[in-house]
Amino acid sequence: MRARRALGATLVHAPLLAAAALVAVPFFWLVSLSLQEPQALFRYPPRFIPERFVWSSYPDAWRSLPFGRMYVNSIVSSALIVVGQVITSCLAAYGLTQLRFRGRQLAFLFIISTMMVPIQATFIPAYVIVSRLGWVDTFWALVVPFVASGFGVFLMRQAFLVVPQTLVEAARIDGAGHWTILTRVLMPLARPAIITLAALSFTFHYNDFFWPLIVTNSAAMRTLPVGLATMILTEGSHGTQWNQVMAADVFTVAPLFAAFVLLQRYLTPTSLTAGVK
Repeated sequence: MRARRALGATLVHAPLLAAAALVAVPFFWLVSLSLQEPQALFRYPPRFIPERFVWSSYPDAWRSLPFGRMYVNSIVSSALIVVGQVITSCLAAYGLTQLRFRGRQLAFLFIISTMMVPIQATFIPAYVIVSRLGWVDTFWALVVPFVASGFGVFLMRQAFLVVPQTLVEAARIDGAGHWTILTRVLMPLARPAIITLAALSFTFHYNDFFWPLIVTNSAAMRTLPVGLATMILTEGSHGTQWNQVMAADVFTVAPLFAAFVLLQRYLTPTSLTAGVK
């Protein structure tokens, strides 16, 4: 019996360990390359443990780019987008679930249909609007086009539908208005869905490359992905210093990794599946 249980546990845990290794190895390789000579990237067979640790790649990478400013640009713009999406998604979801009006289902179908449009197809008209408003190379261009999200409305609507209607009716009987019902009843109960929306939105826009590339011109407005691309394309007298590029990648990934470690207790299976019932 014990042997059978051990075999069953092995069959369950072995694929999980293999999947964890597939996720962890690229990050380990990234850190390893950042601590080796620039030519280590092209060495065959590769050496995962450096013979000599080149710690200077980190201060050199930090000096090669204005990382402080790029951190501010990436984190602030992504955080503002998250705040905007949470607010607009919750307001729209409240209207779609708690208000009765003609065309409500049609409006919802129109909103979720925007999820089928590739985001790249919206870049040209969005850029034309941003350019005519004079927002190019400003935070407005990085934030405003993304403060509303069809996916966010869908997620929050589904989360609000799960909340028992008796709680909403009880709040109305006690004299609560629309704003009180939204902020005191629905949003607290839909916190897992809000956390999911915030995590997915922040990660996506923090890693976004193409839109910040076309709406920013100056180094002062560059985000981290754009700065990394600039670092790769700008070769010095000795060519691209790949260990410094990898060190810059570590700087870029570090905030997301730290955020995951700090918030992992909130990213439970319940929160990740909330709002899809």
